[in-house]
Amino acid sequence: MDGHFVPNLTIGHPVVQSLRKHSDAFFDCHLMVTNPKQWVQDFAKAGADMFTFHLEALADPSQLSEQEAHPAVVQLAQTVRAAGMKVGIALKPQTPAELLMPYLQQGLLDMVLVLTVQPGFGGQKFMADAVKKCSVLRAAYPSLLIEVDGGINAETAKTAVEAGANVLVAGSAIFGAPDPAQVMKDMRQAAAA
Repeated sequence: MDGHFVPNLTIGHPVVQSLRKHSDAFFDCHLMVTNPKQWVQDFAKAGADMFTFHLEALADPSQLSEQEAHPAVVQLAQTVRAAGMKVGIALKPQTPAELLMPYLQQGLLDMVLVLTVQPGFGGQKFMADAVKKCSVLRAAYPSLLIEVDGGINAETAKTAVEAGANVLVAGSAIFGAPDPAQVMKDMRQAAAA
């Protein structure tokens, strides 16, 4: 978060670099920034495994086509991959999943992140309409990584997985709980049911 694309500021590549020294975990870095291209090399050097940027940071969705790839999106995806990272692309709740088809058809994306809240603030309520995008993506790309972030708890985890998600991000439900381990267990059970 850069204080421009969304109003908040948050951690950046120096934190990724510090954590990488202590972990071999997969680092999926979701950049809610106006100019993601400027951060590619910094995150690659820091040890990020996946660089997830917002479609809306590169182009106004109303100016995009379901049939034609936007050059800025193609170029950034290629730059991220050339830097040695996997490519993720995030969609705000109101952005149609169909706009990603040109990039998926070209094999430019490793993951799609469907936001089920407005980006930038934790603790928001899950937007059920937004998760419907997962079904569209899953039908077209059965093996695609589809991540859902926003308002995820045991109940909404089940909804997201049923819609086609296979990666879930939960923040407030876990970190705000008196027993985070139990909440994670409950979410895993709900998602597997």
